Amino acid sequence: MKESFKVCFCCVRSFKVKSSEPPEEIKNLFHDYSQDDRMSADEMLRFVIQVQGETHADINYVKDIFHRLKHHGVFHPRGLHLEGFYRYLLSDFNSPLPVTREVWQDMNQPLSHYFLYTGHNSYLTGNQLNSNSSIEPIVKALRKGVRVIELDLWPNSSGKEAEVRHGGTLTSCEDLQKCLNAVKENAFQVSAYPVVLTLEDHLTPILQKKVAKMVSKTFGGSLFQCTDEYTECFPSPESLKNKILISTKPPKEYLQTQVSQGSTTDESIKAKKIADAEEQVQEEDEESVAIEYRDLISIHAGNRKGGLKNCLNGDPNRVIRLSMSEQWLETLAKTRGSDLVKFTQRNLLRIFPKTTRFDSSNYDPLVGWIHGAQMVAFNMQSHGRYLWMMQGMFKANGGCGYVKKPDVLLSNGPGGEIFDPCSQKLPIKTTLKVWSLSQFLFPVLEKRENILALCLWCMIR
Repeated sequence: MKESFKVCFCCVRSFKVKSSEPPEEIKNLFHDYSQDDRMSADEMLRFVIQVQGETHADINYVKDIFHRLKHHGVFHPRGLHLEGFYRYLLSDFNSPLPVTREVWQDMNQPLSHYFLYTGHNSYLTGNQLNSNSSIEPIVKALRKGVRVIELDLWPNSSGKEAEVRHGGTLTSCEDLQKCLNAVKENAFQVSAYPVVLTLEDHLTPILQKKVAKMVSKTFGGSLFQCTDEYTECFPSPESLKNKILISTKPPKEYLQTQVSQGSTTDESIKAKKIADAEEQVQEEDEESVAIEYRDLISIHAGNRKGGLKNCLNGDPNRVIRLSMSEQWLETLAKTRGSDLVKFTQRNLLRIFPKTTRFDSSNYDPLVGWIHGAQMVAFNMQSHGRYLWMMQGMFKANGGCGYVKKPDVLLSNGPGGEIFDPCSQKLPIKTTLKVWSLSQFLFPVLEKRENILALCLWCMIR
């Protein structure tokens, strides 16, 4: 089988696709249910009923399979040939796990009890250094079921408007209003469950006021306004259907964060900068600036106060979202695994790729998942094994973008002990045996990470 692609706009280069030879069992099966090396719709129907056990299938079901295979270039007008039949067996159309659009998990628990399908720098089309910013990655992500979209907000060159871009890089910028419209129009195309819009803003108080008006006008009644009853516990995905939630730092905390990231270490200078910044807010009418922006926030993003030592202490009177890099997570997981689990029982934890992943590569999501991190943020425009694991994880629960965490991460043991994923003394609950019928069919299961992913899926089931 040959494929071709364009080189330098005008030249075309062809190459042969390497594919594994179908096993002898597959060949024999194909010959039993085909004539003249082609499998017709009637013969395919007989196969899916007698061999696959899909007793609900009819001729329209088979025609739908044939229609899908046309887009993969393996279908012939006379029927399916051996290679097409083999590719069908290994495709998502013939998934060994039940792929259903039905949401079957309990969706009435707080948001902190679920893993959320989360994107990172959702507007980038490629690498983190010089790729284009666009609404297209946002649209694609939402239509694949992603529920958490991230936008980085910066002042434009004139300083009078906010724009979306990856600060400190050569990436292009995108219009904020276009991004908000893309979210509004595509948020609930494949799932009615809430979309969280995380805003990493680097804006002045005046621009925060403009953004607040823009967000309110764009989303209108679909924007969730948080009330006091949800300060100690997040609402449930079920109660937030068709709602959009804004998550960012409140204005005052944002100012403190900006100052703390400065080069100075003099506490008196820092205090003066905070005072000057707060005075600026007051001069621009604090009533309409800070409060208007703050009221949009339904998931408060907290600061990592106290560094690694105290960042997981939490606030008994308020639930928050905490963000940390994959490196921070790996460091904490070695010595404070149970603290991470305890923190994520009430609060939200977002993990993002380390800054040196210039190529938009991703990391092992299992480290975050087994410690209860709800928002394991991925570069959705990328590719590779870890992204496949992420996509496979969120095919569960009808592909709604929310997967309930296993009970071991949500409740304490009989003696009040908290689950520690790194403990070497955990009792064996279930022994899982995997029998690989074809080395080509399950090559990824030879990897430790993918065995863990399968185990995690079984825990969720």
